[in-house]
Amino acid sequence: MLRYWTAGESHGKCLLALIDGFPAGLEIDTDKIDRLLVLRQGGYGRGQRQRLEQDRVDVLTGVWKNVTLGSPITLQVPNNDFKLERLKELPRPRPGHGDLSGSIKYLSSMRGILERASARETCVRVAAGALCQQLLETFGIRTLGYVVQLGSQKIPPIDGTFEQRLGWRNESIIYSLDPSQDQVAKQLIDETQKAGDTLGGIIEVVVEGLPFGLGTHAQWDRKLDGKLAQAVMAVQAIKGVEIGMGFEAATLPGSRVHDAIRFESQQRNSTSLGYARPTNNAGGLEAGMTNGQPLVIRAAKKPISTLQKPLESIDIDTKQPSTASYERSDVCALSAASIIIECVVAFEIAAALIDKFSGDSMQEMHARWDLFQKMASEK
Repeated sequence: MLRYWTAGESHGKCLLALIDGFPAGLEIDTDKIDRLLVLRQGGYGRGQRQRLEQDRVDVLTGVWKNVTLGSPITLQVPNNDFKLERLKELPRPRPGHGDLSGSIKYLSSMRGILERASARETCVRVAAGALCQQLLETFGIRTLGYVVQLGSQKIPPIDGTFEQRLGWRNESIIYSLDPSQDQVAKQLIDETQKAGDTLGGIIEVVVEGLPFGLGTHAQWDRKLDGKLAQAVMAVQAIKGVEIGMGFEAATLPGSRVHDAIRFESQQRNSTSLGYARPTNNAGGLEAGMTNGQPLVIRAAKKPISTLQKPLESIDIDTKQPSTASYERSDVCALSAASIIIECVVAFEIAAALIDKFSGDSMQEMHARWDLFQKMASEK
């Protein structure tokens, strides 16, 4: 079973990810991980913290000569802005953050809560997911996250090959698949910053090359859509998740929702096996299992809670009315969130792949993959 934990604080010495259950035999390219870490720090609307940090991954355990051993892998991302011991307590809780509820739950300082609750922790979730992307790519599975809505401004993705869409995403200042909309997005973010406010939006992640049968219908806690929803909702500031048509499916009759099934022998390949769908409203998942189509998952990110013009709050000691404390923050971190969601989705897909084609090594996994494809194609 592939799983991971993270550790560290926003202004502590470092962030860590401990990955357990990763198979032996994968040669790691740390430059690929670093490139996604750099993307997580980018996107228009980010704050000063990103200029202080230059995120790079250190692989501390679980590899020999850059090849995974099958033992636990530890990934470290150091904090350049290490100053936790010098920071003061937060005097006034910030609406939208865990400051108040966390300090009451743990009977502790709000500083201790915000340091761990901070989205800075996601840098090692990106590192873990980027590692898993390299495993997935050996099976022809690729993931891509991008922005489809900034505030109320929709930015529909342009269709193209995976390489074209990846290029458009990396070219866009907000990581959308339509760089021609960048100027409109920039203006919206600039106006929001002048107003002392913040912006959220919607992110979409697509996973291509998935085989039939990742996940299962057999038990509620093993359904892949449930695991994906938990992983995505567990990212800071995400308030909604939908797969495929999502909430829109509730407004339409079944005849306009479900994906018809065809068989086209000339289109047979290792993922579709010749089964074709004219639509993908299910988003690649039915009954908790992949169905040979691309996975499509979207996440709604709320605006960042720390505002330059703070909302009403209280002084935590006197309980008297005041305004919320201000911590250095972004105007819009939607672009960064698209990279984070891409990576947490990649991790869950890798976990499902290892569960389906379980093996101690990459060689064993590939052998089981090939055997399953042969058996499935003969069904």
